[in-house]
Amino acid sequence: MHLVGTVRMSGAGPMRRAGRSVAHSAARAGRGAGSLVRRMTHAQGAGETGLAKLLELQAVSSAGDMMITIALASTVFFSVPTGQARDRVALYLLVTMAPFTLLAPVIGPLLDRVPHGRRAAMAASMMARAVLAWSMASSVGGGLALYPEALGVLVASKANGVVRSAVVPRLLPQRISLVKANSRMTLAGLLSTAAAAPIGGLLHVIGPGWPLYGAFVIYALGSLLCFSLPHTVDSAKGERRAVLHADDESAPPVEKTIRRPGLRTVGASVLYALRANCALRGLSGLLTFFLAFTLREHPVGGLTPALSLGLVAIAAGGGNALGNVLGSWLRSRAPEVIITTVQLIALGSLIFGAVVYGVVGVVLAAGLTGLTQAMGKLSLDALIQRDVPEAVRTSAFARSETVLQLAWVIGGGLGIVLPLNGLVGLGAGAAIVAAGAALTGRGLLAAARHGTPHPRAA
Repeated sequence: MHLVGTVRMSGAGPMRRAGRSVAHSAARAGRGAGSLVRRMTHAQGAGETGLAKLLELQAVSSAGDMMITIALASTVFFSVPTGQARDRVALYLLVTMAPFTLLAPVIGPLLDRVPHGRRAAMAASMMARAVLAWSMASSVGGGLALYPEALGVLVASKANGVVRSAVVPRLLPQRISLVKANSRMTLAGLLSTAAAAPIGGLLHVIGPGWPLYGAFVIYALGSLLCFSLPHTVDSAKGERRAVLHADDESAPPVEKTIRRPGLRTVGASVLYALRANCALRGLSGLLTFFLAFTLREHPVGGLTPALSLGLVAIAAGGGNALGNVLGSWLRSRAPEVIITTVQLIALGSLIFGAVVYGVVGVVLAAGLTGLTQAMGKLSLDALIQRDVPEAVRTSAFARSETVLQLAWVIGGGLGIVLPLNGLVGLGAGAAIVAAGAALTGRGLLAAARHGTPHPRAA
């Protein structure tokens, strides 16, 4: 007995030491990853101005949104046959996205009236999403209450984005341009969603409502994080709304008579860029739904539906991340030229994908769509920064986001009604991009030849 006990004790010691070693290694890896994230978010003075905290808040918001997406996708899309899923997604767009596009233009002006409570507004949007996520957990089985609750989440998310657009210029370090800050914001969201996706998948294995409970926890923590932002966030000194129509076109935009708020007087480059981005965003909505249904019913290359959809999702996400990196690196180039170029790249990839429809063609089209959409959006941001006076710049960002969201909804609706044929779907996407390029390419290049870059846009 004594011998056996001695052997057990001698064996337990190395196992215990090995366990402690693994735990210490994991802790060191966690601290190293945290340190890397902190260096990335705090680089170039972002930590001193408070931009780092806004980046962290964006990561939290995106992680919660991913949990919501996983729960909705499993309920609306994967849990029923393809024909019924198309009806459910169409109902989702009709009941959720359509009213959202009507409410979205109202959100910005309403929030403009409370410029001194932006931290509270962001916290309220987080808490509203937390409450709605908890409520959605009981409707995730397919109840009709799920749709208006999803609408509430979208409206709260849009409000958070509008306030964030107004906050970024207040926290911008001298060494970072607005374009680079927006690129970091997007990358923070992409990395966060990539990390949250497998966690949401594991929670879904436990039960369909568990990703929503996870979203509740994330949003609740985010609402507390909002109040860690600097007090300068609540400052509105020098800000006014963007202008759509003016009686005197020769007057500076901030001095013109406000008839209807919008983007008509911000310059030709911004208008052409916005139209081009509408085509790219519409393409994104179309491919999102068209490929989701088509690959589920007709997988490419002999792959399973899940693997086909996974490859496309990875390609689109990777392309979006690469586009943000390249867009930030090319921010000193003429944004008009970049937008024209990415439209042609997207058009070429869609034509190639339609002609040689298969794994390579579909993955290439999805990846380059993500890349070109990201680069086009960053270039639009650069033009708003360069051509729109600071006094109305944040409002211009909010209004452009509303227009782009509407374009995505229209493209998504088209993707639902198209027949499940690869040539038809990619051909329709190519037609959208070709129309956008035809309407904007000449004007963008002409504006690039005569434009003068703003010093902070570089």
